[in-house]
Amino acid sequence: MSFNPHSSIIPTMSESQSHLLPKYLEENELTQECKETLPTLSMERGWVAHYLYQYQGFWHTSRQLQGVLSCQKHFEAHDTDILIVTTPKSGTTWLKAWTFALLNRKQYPSIQNHPLVTNNPHLLVPFLELVLYIEKDFLPDLTSFPTPRLFSTHLPCVSLPKSVTESTCKIVYLCRDPKDVFISLWYFTNKLRPESKGVISLQQAFDKFCRGVSLYGPFWAHVLGYWKKSLEEPEKIMFLRFEEMKMKPSFVLKELARFLGCPFSKEEEDAGVVDDILKLCSFDNMSNLEVNRYGKLSSGEEHKAFFRHGEIGDWKNHLTVEMIEQLNSITEEKLAVHGLRF
Repeated sequence: MSFNPHSSIIPTMSESQSHLLPKYLEENELTQECKETLPTLSMERGWVAHYLYQYQGFWHTSRQLQGVLSCQKHFEAHDTDILIVTTPKSGTTWLKAWTFALLNRKQYPSIQNHPLVTNNPHLLVPFLELVLYIEKDFLPDLTSFPTPRLFSTHLPCVSLPKSVTESTCKIVYLCRDPKDVFISLWYFTNKLRPESKGVISLQQAFDKFCRGVSLYGPFWAHVLGYWKKSLEEPEKIMFLRFEEMKMKPSFVLKELARFLGCPFSKEEEDAGVVDDILKLCSFDNMSNLEVNRYGKLSSGEEHKAFFRHGEIGDWKNHLTVEMIEQLNSITEEKLAVHGLRF
């Protein structure tokens, strides 16, 4: 369902409804800038929140859009910053754990006492637009972050703050086969949807995803933006694939370390530091930690919602032949012509 982008009517929940919802579904506490922007945007029915709004060609909830606008306006990147960028459900949690452990391996050499044992990766590597800049009239104090500062974002390339594109900060972009992204997103969505809304069917979600109407979608435009930039600026943007992380974890982790300017020494490799990080950040280990089985983010999502299978090819258990052909066809049309295949 689409709406008149010039309509001045922004559907919102009542105050009583809002207080019953987790933060990721609240839509009332918006800045004046966001309230003024929403009526100018195209709208579609959302997967979890009531509506998605198209800003700079990509889809956001109203709450997330507020974070995007604030982040674009206020975030000042440092040349030493490191930014992890993904589309939702592409392996974000895993890459956050890898990168945090990699950068802090000398400070936390022991797996037993590592911050990742007692903290979810999303707490240790906060999202710019979803955590740091999403609160109303609030600008975070980032002076306490150690150098290099490590952040993450789902922002498409076109929506990055100007300071990011103009600085020499490093960007690590992770993508994944869109068929697996879609299935993971569908499961994740149904974990977050209020019981009163019921589930979103596989076919409903599939139709939206193929049209590009998903969080930070269209998926293909998001990936293509960073793929092109990584070819133009390979010293600034490292383009990773989830499938390579799964099949060649040691190789990819060492390549990531080199890109970030902190390569493993021969002594570290001989001492098993690479293997220790991979073990600490493995799906089996992370998903079974108490903090990830029972904890919650400040926005209300349960930590366990971020750990389902973490495998390659689960789409084979869910998609019909027609769905597979349709997704493959879109991917071929949008990405293969630019030299990117899954």
